[in-house]
Amino acid sequence: MGKRTQCVHSGSIKDRLSGGVNSPIFTSSAFVYLDADENVYPRYFNTPNQKAVIDKLCVLEKTESGLLFSSGMAAISTVVYAIAGQGDHVVMQRDIYGGTHHFATAEFERFGIEYTFVSNQPEAFEQAVRDNTKLIYIETPSNPLLMVTDIAAVAKIARAHGIASAIDNTFASPINQNPADMGIDIVVHSGTKYLGGHSDICCGAVLSTDQLTGRIKSSAVNFGGSLNAVTCHLLERSLKTLGIRVERQNSNALAIARHLEKHANIQQVYYPGLENHPGFEVARNQMRGFGGMLSFELKEERIDPQRFVRGLNLIRPALSLGGVETIICAPSATSHVKLSATERKELGIADGLFRLSVGIEDVEDIIADLDTALGG
Repeated sequence: MGKRTQCVHSGSIKDRLSGGVNSPIFTSSAFVYLDADENVYPRYFNTPNQKAVIDKLCVLEKTESGLLFSSGMAAISTVVYAIAGQGDHVVMQRDIYGGTHHFATAEFERFGIEYTFVSNQPEAFEQAVRDNTKLIYIETPSNPLLMVTDIAAVAKIARAHGIASAIDNTFASPINQNPADMGIDIVVHSGTKYLGGHSDICCGAVLSTDQLTGRIKSSAVNFGGSLNAVTCHLLERSLKTLGIRVERQNSNALAIARHLEKHANIQQVYYPGLENHPGFEVARNQMRGFGGMLSFELKEERIDPQRFVRGLNLIRPALSLGGVETIICAPSATSHVKLSATERKELGIADGLFRLSVGIEDVEDIIADLDTALGG
């Protein structure tokens, strides 16, 4: 089946009671155990609605199995703690989501986990590997500067050293990119974003091999970050339109990026679909679409960032991303606010940098709103 067909049909539970076309919602938190194949309980990640969503995501990401979590950070932290422990070492891409970066700097040391942040170049990962390295963690395209990492190259390095590899695939979504096909062991999503797609649920997902999923699940049941049936239902409903939503967001984002790079008040546009993006060739080889996320930096000597963002009408300044509506944020005040000013400067995150999560609206309306706020 094609991706859009998989989005609609994979994983659905047949309603044998009423013949309904949607998966029934099993709201029970207590399930009988006599004569059952396994003990079913929400915290064990094995309820019918949890399984339905995972089955769909496994088809979309081309993995064997997976787990649903109550947030993206619950998924990420569980993966790290399941793979690495006291005395182990983790290599992480430096330009990643601020919450993940803060998680490493705030928590790893007190749990006895060593870590090294590196650039997104494959040779940097190779050089950072130690005898006690257990995990290589990447994110591509990255948040918020849309840097592109060569997935296959990093996966090859990890395999050569017998190290597990993990990727945050949130920005790309399974529609644009399937890292498991390129050798990555563990694929992580903040399902709050594109998978949910309507800015109304919070969830996370981990997709991997049966062996690694079992290892991660052993920790996950202790941490307790599972997802309830109603949210699973909302997520499964949303996934049915993932393909058409992302395709529209891809085309809108590319049109907006090309428009903004010509604007007199824009210093730079970061979007992997632009031919002048340093990761364009790699992105073209490993992605089917360039995504609905872009960032741009204002010429602050020409326009005040606060004046710009307050001048928007259609586009809402808001947290998160991946919804059907276009929203904007300043990473320095939101996703990367927990980083120091020095750390943000090192990552290239200026006060005049804005991250745009492009929605499914008519692209002309989004461009017109940007132009009005930008002036000039």
